[in-house]
Amino acid sequence: MRKRQKLMATAFIATLSFSANAVPNVATDITPIHSLVSQVMAGVGTPDLLVQSGASPHNYSLSPSEAQALQEADLVFWVGEGLTPWLERSLDNLSPDSRKVELLEAMGTTTYTFREGATFDTHDDLHDGEEKENEHNEGHHHEHSGTDPHAWLDPNNGKVWLDVIAAALAEEDPENAAQYLENSATRKADIDAAVSRIEITVAQLKNKQFIVFHDAYQYFEKRFGIPAVGAISIGDASKPSPARIAEIRKVVTDLNVSCVFTEPQYNPGIVKAVFGGTGVNTSGVIDPLGSGLATGVNLYPDLLIEIADGLQSCLGEK
Repeated sequence: MRKRQKLMATAFIATLSFSANAVPNVATDITPIHSLVSQVMAGVGTPDLLVQSGASPHNYSLSPSEAQALQEADLVFWVGEGLTPWLERSLDNLSPDSRKVELLEAMGTTTYTFREGATFDTHDDLHDGEEKENEHNEGHHHEHSGTDPHAWLDPNNGKVWLDVIAAALAEEDPENAAQYLENSATRKADIDAAVSRIEITVAQLKNKQFIVFHDAYQYFEKRFGIPAVGAISIGDASKPSPARIAEIRKVVTDLNVSCVFTEPQYNPGIVKAVFGGTGVNTSGVIDPLGSGLATGVNLYPDLLIEIADGLQSCLGEK
């Protein structure tokens, strides 16, 4: 009897030890963030993805399995309320006790305000000189309504966020802290390699005129010096007004725009209807989420390269 009791006690202690050392359950909002977190967790664990590939994050309904993943999460990484306004309530209701890391608020993150109007002044300096690094961390509260949330498309932000993700995971899971920090450092080199390739690709595209489907790309445009002249829709991809469409059609003619890009998440028929008869090329496709790429570790650098290649395929010399 005593031997059996001793074995049961040993098993119970082992169970407690396993629970204490278990890898945390981690949830992420969109595929690029899932990729960055997957990079940091490589060899330790795998995060859950809430917004599935190919869906728009601006309005989304969680499936039962996604809601369960959020409910079970110890740690949640998300861009912020500006990208997924519906997710804030889900976080409060389904995962009230989890630690939430809002990456758009992370110290060192470069952020820009939304651009105004259907067409952009491509001669402005970066953010009209207002490039900011997380005012919240300096003791100031600011609303997200004016902040463009598509910040993952600046690879410098991707590298900053790798460190933020590694630090949060290390704090939550000290036993694997060294692995998280090592992974973060290693994966920055992958981003740098992607940047070098992109710089070569876009070098021949300077001064080319193009329009994007929705205003999601200014972080990429400004980092690589290849600005769009306008967007059919605003940053949340809502339906454009007739006045906005008229303005965009005019700029296509006035500036001799080469390409208007569609996105796989939205109906390309809108682009064809708006620009029919203008002679502009509407066959180009770029995607801020990489919906055609395999989710996981490689998606983030592959996404950046894919955008550059998409620009080159439509804007490059034929």
